[in-house]
Amino acid sequence: MSKVLNIAIVGCGGIAKGKHMPSLSKQSQGRMVAFCDIVKERAEEAAAEFGVEDAKVYTDYHELLKDESIDVVHVCTPNDSHSVITVAALEAGKHVMCEKPMAKTSEQAKAMLEAAQRTGKKLSIAYQNRFRSDSQYLKQMCEDGELGDIYFGKAIALRRRAVPTWGVFLDEEKQGGGPLIDIGTHALDLTLWLMDNYKPKSVMGSTFHKLGQRENAANAFGPWDPEQFKVEDSAFGFITMQNGATIIIESSWALNVAEFGEAKSLLCGTEGGADMQDGLRINGEKRSRLYETKVDLDAGGVAFYSGSAENEADREARMWLEAIIEDKEPVVKPEQALVVTQILEAIYESAQTGKAVYFES
Repeated sequence: MSKVLNIAIVGCGGIAKGKHMPSLSKQSQGRMVAFCDIVKERAEEAAAEFGVEDAKVYTDYHELLKDESIDVVHVCTPNDSHSVITVAALEAGKHVMCEKPMAKTSEQAKAMLEAAQRTGKKLSIAYQNRFRSDSQYLKQMCEDGELGDIYFGKAIALRRRAVPTWGVFLDEEKQGGGPLIDIGTHALDLTLWLMDNYKPKSVMGSTFHKLGQRENAANAFGPWDPEQFKVEDSAFGFITMQNGATIIIESSWALNVAEFGEAKSLLCGTEGGADMQDGLRINGEKRSRLYETKVDLDAGGVAFYSGSAENEADREARMWLEAIIEDKEPVVKPEQALVVTQILEAIYESAQTGKAVYFES
């Protein structure tokens, strides 16, 4: 791989600084040449830490997109701007990695997919939990048929008290929702991908605003401001797929629950089951006896990836750039991410109307 891709970052806040830029900085096949943020100082700081020597700084992404030398754009902005920036970048001839969720609404997500199809540029969504070692191992098991016909799944994204108090997380207008669209989206994407099932039939949903109005609440990030808490504090969905399979999604930032965890899946198939609650556990029946085994993913690393020190964010960045250079499909396809957004939107709609939402077959 001799080609080195020129990468631009649009949105230099928490997720860009915490994941995208550190992981991209480790990739020899890419270099960050441009940074854009509505707060100029944030873009300047990012350029100084992660950019090439002559990296450019912008406050308007339209100006950034005029640079024909840029090959790839990473969109790391609030949910309500994902679609408009992504579409503009694709139409400017750039490949795009957009932060999750794909968009605030399914209509916006469809516009992104259509732009990718129209321009022939690659589009992927940052669902990095697919790249974890346990996820990759379980995916291979599913593809090899070791769980049989997977007819029940659970997507788990539960926090007991970890409400994000920075940025626009509590702003429904900018984000489109709370824990469901923030962390529930990861768990749902992971579960659909493991099951390889993207054909929903119906959705029932419930959202709750039960704890968000409490003053001085216990919280991992410090007390939240009840006046700013405009989104749900927990949300749940019951999804029936066209082939009869059923998925339950559980998501919360604040919930009185003793057992919690994020971006975890539970799968039940005809030949076996799996869950991620205490490492990767596989269960089943052999020789008229039940068994349960815990997979040791630390022993010698993971065979199908070089470098056991590579974490999921680094793996995501590497495989994304390789997909562009080698002209192959990205691991996270926009068609798949669109279905995630459609289901999330249906859960919110069902919670508001009290009725099931049905999808066209």
